[in-house]
Amino acid sequence: MDKRSLKLRYYGDPILRQKAAPVQTVTPEIRDVIGAMFDCMYRERGIGLAAPQVGIAQRIFVVDVETESGERSKYALVNPVMKETAGSIVGEEGCLSIPGIHADVKRHADVVFEALDEQGGVVVVRAEGLLARALQHELDHLDGVLFIDRLSPIRRKLLESRLARMQFGEAGKAASSASASPSF
Repeated sequence: MDKRSLKLRYYGDPILRQKAAPVQTVTPEIRDVIGAMFDCMYRERGIGLAAPQVGIAQRIFVVDVETESGERSKYALVNPVMKETAGSIVGEEGCLSIPGIHADVKRHADVVFEALDEQGGVVVVRAEGLLARALQHELDHLDGVLFIDRLSPIRRKLLESRLARMQFGEAGKAASSASASPSF
């Protein structure tokens, strides 16, 4: 798979609202997809990317987050399942598929995920902070849920006109505004 072949899908593209299908077996082709997803995520300056965001309706996502201690937490998760949650926290999120929109979203503070890694082995990921937020954001994408769906009705109503003006599908990117918030 060509590293440049994956293109982001934007708000309004129907694939972003579909529930992604489980991966039957982690094959060399799936590993190629994962590599291309990391390349796309880095090219777009994101910290997470789900397969539906690049037009692939399978349960795969990648994340690369710098933790508070300065270490990197880099994962490719296939068929991820959130097994445990604790606490809650509110923080600002953005999304590569909805450029220019950032809002506070309530998420679980601590999570435990189980998935297959890019070799097909079972992996358990315990996360807190930004990594926990990124994992939950990407899992939502696999279920056809966007972060704006988690906003209060009032906040969502305030964003309606901006969302309506956005370009759709993979054709051009909507104007992006600078923000210190990470995009997933």
